[in-house]
Parts: sequence; C-alpha cells; structure tokens
Amino acid sequence: MKEFLIEPKICLFEKCKDFIEVFHPNEKDLIITTEFLYKSYFEKFNLSSNIIYQDKYGTGEPTDEMIEKIYKDIEALNFQRIIAIGGGTIIDIAKIFVLKNILPLSDLFEKKILSVKDKKLIIIPTTCGTGSEVTNISIVNLLSKNTKMGLATSELFAEHAVLITELVLNLPHYVFSTSTIDALVHAVESALSPKATDYSKLFSYEAIRKILISLKKIKEEGLENRAKYLHDILIASNMAGIAFSNAGCGAVHAMSYPLGSKFHVAHGESNYALFTGVLKYYNLKNPNGHILSLNQKITEILDCSLENVYDSLENLLNYFLQKKKLSEYGMTEKDIEDFSNIVIEKQQRLMANNYIFLEKDDVYKIYKTLY
Repeated sequence: MKEFLIEPKICLFEKCKDFIEVFHPNEKDLIITTEFLYKSYFEKFNLSSNIIYQDKYGTGEPTDEMIEKIYKDIEALNFQRIIAIGGGTIIDIAKIFVLKNILPLSDLFEKKILSVKDKKLIIIPTTCGTGSEVTNISIVNLLSKNTKMGLATSELFAEHAVLITELVLNLPHYVFSTSTIDALVHAVESALSPKATDYSKLFSYEAIRKILISLKKIKEEGLENRAKYLHDILIASNMAGIAFSNAGCGAVHAMSYPLGSKFHVAHGESNYALFTGVLKYYNLKNPNGHILSLNQKITEILDCSLENVYDSLENLLNYFLQKKKLSEYGMTEKDIEDFSNIVIEKQQRLMANNYIFLEKDDVYKIYKTLY
C-alpha cells in the first residue's frame, strides 16, 4: 500500500540568477509567466526561451477559454520544457500544456481524453500558498460547465519544483494573505483527511506550525516586517502541497469552488469564507477524533483554550484578511441550494477526503450558517 510520495525534485534558491545558472533556460523552453514578473526578474538575463504572458489572455483564475486561446498561440512552437513562473493560475495552465492532446478541455477534465505527457515541466511559484508546484492536480473554471473542476493524474507532476525566495518578497498584501491562508487550509484539510498517513501528517502539522507562528510574529511586529518570515512561509506552503498531494483536500475546497466560480472570488479568500465553518461542523459532529489533535496543536501555537480555538484562529487570520459572510459576495438563498447540489454532484473527488461523511443536507447547513 502506498504510504507517501514526493514526485518533483525540490530546489531552493535565494535569487533568480541562481536558478538561471543551474537550469540554463534556452530556445527549447517555453516560459509561461506574466509580463510584470518576467520584466521585473528575468528580462535582464536575455533568455532565448519562448515567452508567453498569461495575463495577455485574461485575468483571474484559469478558465477553459483562457487556456484554449493560449493553446492556439503555442501550438506551432517547438519546445521541450515548460517553465511556469507565477501563481496558481499560471501553474494550473502550464500543467495542462505538458499533455499531448487537451481539446476540448471539458473532455480532458471529464477523462474522455487520455492524459499523455510529452513535455517536461519546471514550476516556480511566486506566491506562498498554492503548493501546486508539488501536486498532480490542475484546477480550471470550466465556463462551458459553469463550475470549477480538477484534473488529477500523475502526468501533471512537474520534474522540478523550484522555490525562489526573491520572488515572494514584494507580494501585494492581498496576494500574500489569500495565498498564505490557502496554504494553511491545505495543511489543515490534509491533516484531517482519512487518507492521511503518519508521513503526510508530518508535513501537514509542520506547515501549520510554520504558518501560524509566522503570522503571529508578523501581527505582533507589523506588516512592514513580514519579509523575514517569507522564507518559512514559502517552505510551509510547499510542505502543505506535499501533504495534500498525498492525502487530499476536502469540503472547504469543494464548497469554495462554486462561490469562486460564480462570483469571481480569489481562491484563498473563498476558502477562508468556508474554512472555520467547516471545521466547526466537523467538531460538532465528531469532536473526539483527529480534529481533537488538530485543535490541541492550534491552541498550543495560539495560546488559547480549546473552547475558543476557532475564534482565536479567525482573530489572527482577520488581521490579514477580513472574513465575510457569503451573502456579502452576492450569494442568495437559491445559491445555497444550487451550490449544495454542485458540491455533491461535481466535487466527490474532494468530498471523499472529508473528516466525516457529509451529505447534501450537511453541506446546505454549513452554507446556511455562513450565509
């Protein structure tokens, strides 16, 4: 029985020039990034690689329309490696392009098209949250299906996951906050997953510890002093990615997808909108299982009581990103019913990883409580 897997080789550099000296990007590479990132960090190296600026094709999270437009422009290019430099959107797009046949995209995600890899992949994250550099999952908003879907297959693993501290030093506050909270959710959900093992939990709990301690210190010292903690948060994000690539994420992600898809809410923010609500429901239904260990570890870090663990967690996270009611995003009573159906019908890949089994009525109650 498979207990644990780390597929990509993980490399850590302080500066972009260190990466260039080791990996030697050349004309046989396709770099997918944003114009700002490339001009800020890589243009000075005069690379001969093919360059695609993802932001020329749309903003926000990846959609089938965005991917199909980019595909038309790269189809004729001759390249052997893809180097993805960016956040979750760029990484999810780059993973798709390592496959030989991807159109129509809805067929690929519904596994009507066989995933065949014919390119190598190097992923360089520029946020401290997705963990996607070490996973075999690509999440895309399929506008044609009116929902987000995930494709999980071993062909999507990168050959190398490259962490460069320089790239996260100047993150905008909102991007830093949403991505870091996203990493925390990855770590927590993977720790509670029934697929978690002793090995994956080592990564889950160390990621939780690093993130919460770093956020506590930033809150105490002020946002202007966050730079010295970004190295630890970047590594914690990677650890959380390793944990959830083995154990999976659950209801927080599953329930956030319809919210993010319909109202264009950033992934980390939509996760936070559901995060403690799902934990409270888990705790209500089965307080003495693995969630008790999770709660105890969080209370030790936050120096709070078990009774106040979720309030204390929210108090810390709200310093970085204020939690909103679901209705503040535009969600209606009808959406509660519709979203509940979508979660049950479309997100069983994630719902299989829940701490406790959740039926449609449970999902509805969580949405209703947070509405």
